[in-house]
Amino acid sequence: MPNNAKSCTPHARKSANDDYICKKKTVNPFLFRLFRNNETKVHELNYLFWECTTRCNFHCRHCGSDCSILSKERDMPLADFLNALDTIPADHRPRDFSVVLTGGEPLMRPDIETAGKEIRKRGFGWGMVSNGWFYDEKKHASLMAAGMGAITISLDGLEDSHDWMRGMPGSYKHALKAISIIAKEPRLNADVVTCVNKRNLSELPQICDLLTGLGVKQWRLFTIIPIGRAASDPDMHLSDQEFVRLMDFIQSKRSAKWPMNVTFSCEGYLGRYEEKVRQVRYFCHAGVNIASILIDGRICACPNIDRDRFSQGSIYQDNFYRVWETRFQPFRDRSWARTGKCEKCKQWRNCLGNGMHNWHGLSDEVLQCHYAKTL
Repeated sequence: MPNNAKSCTPHARKSANDDYICKKKTVNPFLFRLFRNNETKVHELNYLFWECTTRCNFHCRHCGSDCSILSKERDMPLADFLNALDTIPADHRPRDFSVVLTGGEPLMRPDIETAGKEIRKRGFGWGMVSNGWFYDEKKHASLMAAGMGAITISLDGLEDSHDWMRGMPGSYKHALKAISIIAKEPRLNADVVTCVNKRNLSELPQICDLLTGLGVKQWRLFTIIPIGRAASDPDMHLSDQEFVRLMDFIQSKRSAKWPMNVTFSCEGYLGRYEEKVRQVRYFCHAGVNIASILIDGRICACPNIDRDRFSQGSIYQDNFYRVWETRFQPFRDRSWARTGKCEKCKQWRNCLGNGMHNWHGLSDEVLQCHYAKTL
């Protein structure tokens, strides 16, 4: 998944204990830290991304990579991924374990249905993240027949804004058609994600009404970190005041018990907005419950984390599950991140240096602080 293309995933619980946490209206920060520490100690793997292709038919303004139809990376052979998946012992596979196919655009692979069936055959649930261009009734039926249980489609504004963002005329209409199909499928855990920027911020109320009218149950919003194409594009980045407007918008929909679940992504610690704009307090599950297998075989956490700095091995040299059990130390002990602006922050114990995707390059500074935006 190209950095910035999506912000972590929505479809599955990150831990078995999240059900209990979610039932409580508010959670004492101390108790939540105990929960987080226990989850980190146990580090049960229950969510796995497979970057199955880096080919893409779009040229998105916010992409942190440079995916194209003629990607320099060949698609990972399905057999290679399945060999890695098979290293996970049967007695270490939680009932709600999910494999998420991402890219690039996964539907550019001709063997998606075969991949889904093989993943299901091994007892894992699977889903995908798509721009929706290739998604129609026929594709929907074939994916459902292959056992797909979850899907995320991106909608990044009303028509002009979405097409501008995605660099592809007509992409809005394709995304809307895909959304209308998945919203009617009761067997799918489906959601829509929106990358909020200066251009579409004022459109959020209209997008909310549009998605609600289509019957969408889950709408997740996220913002951009300054990497890739987005780093030098001022239209991609909200000011602190605009960020607060976004938080207030989400809070208003949640407090009004809107029929669609409107939520902010898990990208960072939000201070006074914690538990007001999403269901649980901030917790970066990367490397704690979430891993990824990248297009070249590297083993990492979420695909939008700096893969050069934080990759933990390779499926072509290492046993995938052994790597999960014995490595990933930078994700499970975040003390290294207490530097720069984080060093003396009073919110450190709640934040732990923000989301791992905010640590790019060799800098000892977190790229952005969500908490500071809300002050």
